[in-house]
Amino acid sequence: MAGRTKRVLTTERLALRRFRDGDAEPLYRLHADPRVMRYIGDGSIGTRASVVAAVKRSIRYYDTYPGLGVWPAEDRVSDEFVGWFCLKYVPETVEIEVGYRLAPSAWGRGYATEGARAVVRYGFDELGLDRIIGLTHPDNGASQRVLQKAGLRDSGWGNYYGRRLRLFAANARQSVARSDGFLDHASATA
Repeated sequence: MAGRTKRVLTTERLALRRFRDGDAEPLYRLHADPRVMRYIGDGSIGTRASVVAAVKRSIRYYDTYPGLGVWPAEDRVSDEFVGWFCLKYVPETVEIEVGYRLAPSAWGRGYATEGARAVVRYGFDELGLDRIIGLTHPDNGASQRVLQKAGLRDSGWGNYYGRRLRLFAANARQSVARSDGFLDHASATA
């Protein structure tokens, strides 16, 4: 999957880039895995048609909302697709959400935290965002820990995507976790 598409972000082990038309197959494999979809919506797995539509929608999103989007993540050494990360508007709100979805082969390896930290820092440092939120299913403790390691704080509950979800948030003026695990103050003007 590596190659011609310019990288949006890189971390020590991950490369995030824009989606392209040929990305539907690895994305379909990700969204067709019930383990991956367990805490997403009603837990339904994606169809090929829904995944092709999601890739096309993601490609259009880059022009509609410059700097934001959903980006496939690849291992920088093997070029293996490990999942995706996003920084995007939550539908029907003005909130910007950090999100991620990783293949089970990438679980437990620190990729989610590494990528989420990079996306949050990008949102504050490069895009100048004031606030970034993260949302999880109430039972998804692993994702909640990732959001906290990425510098978001538990903010209770919120109603998003038509359901009650756990809400985590970070403001540009608060401390944000650096990729090395130390806390740093995000650059922002008050």
